[in-house]
Amino acid sequence: MPIREYIAADPGNSCRHCKESFEEVEQTDTTALETCPRCGGKVQRQFSAPNVGGSASGLDDRAKNAGFTKYNKLGKGEYEKKF
Repeated sequence: MPIREYIAADPGNSCRHCKESFEEVEQTDTTALETCPRCGGKVQRQFSAPNVGGSASGLDDRAKNAGFTKYNKLGKGEYEKKF
């Protein structure tokens, strides 16, 4: 289930919860919230980047052992081979 972020549409008429933004875990087929669950003020959905983490699961090690190559981008059109 995705985590969706919301923020107050009118910060002057909102509580601290929605003024500073909040997250809701929702099913993919639900419609976006229109009001704050705490104060009832109008909220709007924010677009946020997905969290694509590092290699805590050992993915890099497994990819290296499987024969894959990984490159780090240095600049425009420049890459450095990591493994």
